[in-house]
Amino acid sequence: MNRIKHALTALAATLALGGCSLAPTYQVPAMSIPADFKEAAPWTDAQPADALPRGAWWSLYGDVRLSELETRLDANSPDLAAALALYGQAKAYEDQAKAGLWPTLSGLFGLSTNRQSDTRPLRGGGQPDIYGADTVGLQADYEVDLWGKVRNEVASAKAETQAAAGDLASAKLSLEIRLADDYVAILSEDREIQLLLDTVTAYEKALTLTETLHGGGVVSGLDVSRAHAQLDTARAEVSESRARRALLEHAIAVLVGESPAAFSLPPDARRIALPQVPAGVPATLLQRRPDVAAAERRVAAANASIGVARAAFFPSLDLSAAIGVQSTSTGSLFMAPSTYWAVGPMLTQTIFDAGLHSAQLAQARAKLDEAAARYRSTVLTAFQQVEDNLALLSNYKVETVDENAAVQAAQKTLEISMTQYRDGGVDYLEVVDSQTAALSAEEAELQLETRQLRASVDLIRALGGGWSTADENARPAAVAATAPR
Repeated sequence: MNRIKHALTALAATLALGGCSLAPTYQVPAMSIPADFKEAAPWTDAQPADALPRGAWWSLYGDVRLSELETRLDANSPDLAAALALYGQAKAYEDQAKAGLWPTLSGLFGLSTNRQSDTRPLRGGGQPDIYGADTVGLQADYEVDLWGKVRNEVASAKAETQAAAGDLASAKLSLEIRLADDYVAILSEDREIQLLLDTVTAYEKALTLTETLHGGGVVSGLDVSRAHAQLDTARAEVSESRARRALLEHAIAVLVGESPAAFSLPPDARRIALPQVPAGVPATLLQRRPDVAAAERRVAAANASIGVARAAFFPSLDLSAAIGVQSTSTGSLFMAPSTYWAVGPMLTQTIFDAGLHSAQLAQARAKLDEAAARYRSTVLTAFQQVEDNLALLSNYKVETVDENAAVQAAQKTLEISMTQYRDGGVDYLEVVDSQTAALSAEEAELQLETRQLRASVDLIRALGGGWSTADENARPAAVAATAPR
């Protein structure tokens, strides 16, 4: 009985140390954050909104078909399902770590027949050579978390789960952005095709004019050949644009989880209005980028891992208890004399490990340095991406004014050259040059509008979509409700 009292006294003393943690005090890596985005002024208009729409950021574009496609992506994308599975793995690992906070309980059941050695040391003369050993019992084991090892393992796993939630949000945003970008591109191809079809119609009229003039002996056959060449070139460009459109349609089909053979997106030559994307201030970017949040959580996980590595230098305390019945025959197994029990602590301290624990601690510290450096790199990249797209949108806005003027001038030049050609004032080469310049100007204008829209989509990606750190726990659950299985 005294042995039990001494053991309980020692146990109470050691349990008092259970609040210790050897992990360093966690601090988010310091970053220099500017007050404003450099490229935001003076070109952006004042906006009443200070943040992107929550979740459905694509609503900024006011396109019902885009919204429908984004919803289908969230529900059917196999890539999103794979990202969700990765998050599930991280969550399961966190649950495994949490299990270490509790004791393990094992059931024992054994029926064995044994033959002992005739020359076993200290064997009694009356002992049988062959005997049975039947055992039924329970055993409990628990590692007392003296130095915070288990708690730091849980903290590290929880931070990794939160990082995985950020990865899931990043994957979701990346797929949504890719879909929006392809959608903008396919609308651009539809407009390009419509422009080329209108051009083909105009070139057909020009060819008819040259054939009429040639039939009257007014112009040579060279003009007819030139008109034919212009028309055939325009028709070839229609086919090329349709081929590009087909590839974009196939890409969208895969993004929304459908076979390209069964998916069709009817042509639509509408123009999407360029939205004003609220960029906010740089300080909010750190809460709105899921990849930044994931990188920061991995720093926290690495910080907690140092506490795990440090705890290995100190003794570990394991508590165990067992109770059950054991007998040489089944008939007497559940009788009172067959009862056994055992209880007691076990304190273990590593004496020599050839530098293993020191190397593990060095590895944990290096991992923390790596995670902190990657966090800083992710933040700097985020700032760069926002500044890049703000600069593009700002300069595209100025370029649009000049491009619109170029289109109007090219159209006026074409009209003048056609009038002069009918009157015999110029040869058809002047018309060809004017036609080429007008088409090039219109195509450049269309491409500029497309680049503006795609830059706005990229800006939304750079701003993290409608995500924020408040979504770290809610977002995976929302995705899980819609993701394919």
